Amino acid sequence: MPKTDPRIDAYIANATDFAKPILKHLRKLVHQACPEVEETIKWSFVSFMYKGMLCGLASFKNHCTFGFWKSKLVVGDNGKDDAMGSFGRITKLSDLPSDAVIVGYIKKAMKLNEEGIKVPRPARAAKKELIVPDYFLAAVKKNRKALAAFENFSYSHKKEYVEWVTEAKREETRAQRLATTVQWLSQGKSRHWKYANC
Repeated sequence: MPKTDPRIDAYIANATDFAKPILKHLRKLVHQACPEVEETIKWSFVSFMYKGMLCGLASFKNHCTFGFWKSKLVVGDNGKDDAMGSFGRITKLSDLPSDAVIVGYIKKAMKLNEEGIKVPRPARAAKKELIVPDYFLAAVKKNRKALAAFENFSYSHKKEYVEWVTEAKREETRAQRLATTVQWLSQGKSRHWKYANC
């Protein structure tokens, strides 16, 4: 007998009428293909776990989604990969591939997890040189502590301050932000220091 989570039963029961048969059918296929699967709720959506994230489904007001955690490796170019799923917006069972195809995808996803294969990350773009305006540097240099903190900050922390100041539309706002920047830097605070311990 499959291991089910009562939260998933409740999720399906609370779904709109068109979605219920879709969600029930997909859930059944996942359990059929992977009897060891564990159900859970992640990010407020139904998730199926098998040696890591396997797949998930969700219901919205006008459509459902079903997708694989490693979608590109599982469905390749056959998937739509939009609307948070591998098969696009699903509004009726006929929007899905055949049961045999879905079961095949589930088994492929299982094999990827069993073998520990990870989705390749896209190559990071090279960091752009941070252009610090002269007026910004002049203000920071007037305070030794602020200058020392700014120079020791990581690229991303420096960028947060520079963008915050330079993106101000009015001169008054820019001046206010620059004064706050110098004050916070002199205390060794990052731009988002208020949220650091949240």
